[in-house]
Amino acid sequence: MQAASDPEIFERAQREGRVIVSADTDFGTLLALRRDAGPSVILFRHAAPRVPGRQVEVLLANLPGMERHLDEGSVVVLERARMRVRKLPIGGP
Repeated sequence: MQAASDPEIFERAQREGRVIVSADTDFGTLLALRRDAGPSVILFRHAAPRVPGRQVEVLLANLPGMERHLDEGSVVVLERARMRVRKLPIGGP
């Protein structure tokens, strides 16, 4: 899906029950605009490592603590020293 548009990625993730993993903050913005409860998104932010192997390490180390949030519909932001969780839908009730 490397060449797919963001909406195409969203649609496939929703249809297949997948979680989007990205460093592209546009996914958080799109979720806020759509006010959808999914798909869940994991975002690597500024201070997070940009080396793929290191990102996998950070992801696997934090996965047990974020699994429930992802199942419920959330945006999980991973930074170098912390993890933030925002429940979906953003701006919802």
